[in-house]
Amino acid sequence: MGIRRTDLALEARELWQESAGAAARLSGVEAREGLRDGLPVTTVRILDQAGEKALGKPQGCYVTLTVEGLAGREEDIFNRSIQAVAGELFELMKEVPPHALVLVAGLGNRSITPDAVGPKVHEHTLVTRHLVEQVPEHFGTLRPVASLAAEVLGSTGVESGEVVRAVCETIRPACVIAVDALASRSVERLCRTIQLADTGITPGSGVGNHRLGLNRETLGIPVMAIGVPTVVDGATLAADLLGTEDLPDLDRGRRLLVTPKDIDSQVADLAKVIGYGINLALQPGMTVEELELLLS
Repeated sequence: MGIRRTDLALEARELWQESAGAAARLSGVEAREGLRDGLPVTTVRILDQAGEKALGKPQGCYVTLTVEGLAGREEDIFNRSIQAVAGELFELMKEVPPHALVLVAGLGNRSITPDAVGPKVHEHTLVTRHLVEQVPEHFGTLRPVASLAAEVLGSTGVESGEVVRAVCETIRPACVIAVDALASRSVERLCRTIQLADTGITPGSGVGNHRLGLNRETLGIPVMAIGVPTVVDGATLAADLLGTEDLPDLDRGRRLLVTPKDIDSQVADLAKVIGYGINLALQPGMTVEELELLLS
């Protein structure tokens, strides 16, 4: 896959196909396309070690939703995007018992807008653990949910992975949903796609600052990952736009991250879509209107 960097399984598959040729068969990987609430969905399943090696990602299911139209406020796009995220996350979480505790972990640095997706999703998460435990006669039908914004090492002195692991050891959730920013190979997918995966996540991957991974191996429980590509690095952007990797001084491009000029509003929109989507997946009896009343 050369110098082109991406956190999206869909793009990793594209890059492999481009390098190997259209006629080449990618062993150990299945892909299919479809629609969810009218939005395009691409599902990539990495089945074995051959697929892992080809795409550079662990075995598992990777779902990419395309959410065009948020910035333009197209009719019903928010509700459809929220329902699509909820539907795909619900499918990924089938093995998690319906009333088991879930921890939502928003990863990233709220002071750097392209990396603030996770902390902002935390602000839109409906937390119910305390209500279910303390007032079961009124809230006993809800799934218990806890949430935290695991800040970055530079502002806390603690790895976000260490924070999440410590909380898991204390409250014992059945599953973690980790949300973070990602990197794309293409400006066309920045803030226009949402990737959901059942393989966990590595905090900081979107800004090239890999930390302790959050996955079943490190936490001992299923970890669902939700990510939004908010940046593309300079070398990848140059190679993608020019259609070549034969470029001078690519290391300089590795130190440059490109993001949309309206990243603040786009991150705010996507954080609400993801947060509400998580809420509906965890509390399937609720509606978007009810969430608005509870969280606004």
